[in-house]
Amino acid sequence: MSLWGRVFAAGYDRIMAAPEKAVLRGHRATLVGRASGDVLEIGGGTGANLPFYGPQVARLVLSEPERPMAQRLERKLADRSLPASVVGAPAEQLPFEDASFDFVVSTLVLCTVVDPARALAEIHRVLKPTGQLLFLEHVRSDDPGLARWQDRLHGVQVRVGHGCHCNRRTLQNMQLAGFSVGELEHDRMRKAPPIVRPLIAGVAARA
Repeated sequence: MSLWGRVFAAGYDRIMAAPEKAVLRGHRATLVGRASGDVLEIGGGTGANLPFYGPQVARLVLSEPERPMAQRLERKLADRSLPASVVGAPAEQLPFEDASFDFVVSTLVLCTVVDPARALAEIHRVLKPTGQLLFLEHVRSDDPGLARWQDRLHGVQVRVGHGCHCNRRTLQNMQLAGFSVGELEHDRMRKAPPIVRPLIAGVAARA
């Protein structure tokens, strides 16, 4: 793990405090509160979603490949009575059998995975036939002017954001991976830099 990776994990909650309060927390509550049964969260990070899992969740698995993030996640889990465990696996290589989960939760993760197509294929694989993907992601802007700035500043964002790509076409990637997006809301990540403000939230099912 790089020094910047450790620094980024240590400061992540403070960096995201204003966007969380302004917009993200509301989306997390709405989406994560829908999860039930066997649930997988990819990129659990520092545990921002933990307060919103309800008693209807029978089993919660949180995958987090970044050890500094996982350590913070484990500490937060210790303070909660959730039937949860942390697995140090990337989204592109999920160590689970096919059709293992009723829900997969992805919040601000698909911007950072190394291979979005492979990650989404893995999510598709581990979901049960009737399973759903609950997602909250920042994406490439539909506004051509802002999209050009996302492209110009992409390299800087990847470095500063520890692998965060600000210009990914995540909705299109979901559809190409075999998901049908049944519910979709467009929003803005207020209190965040303009290049990461375009936001989508919703529910996708295996097509």
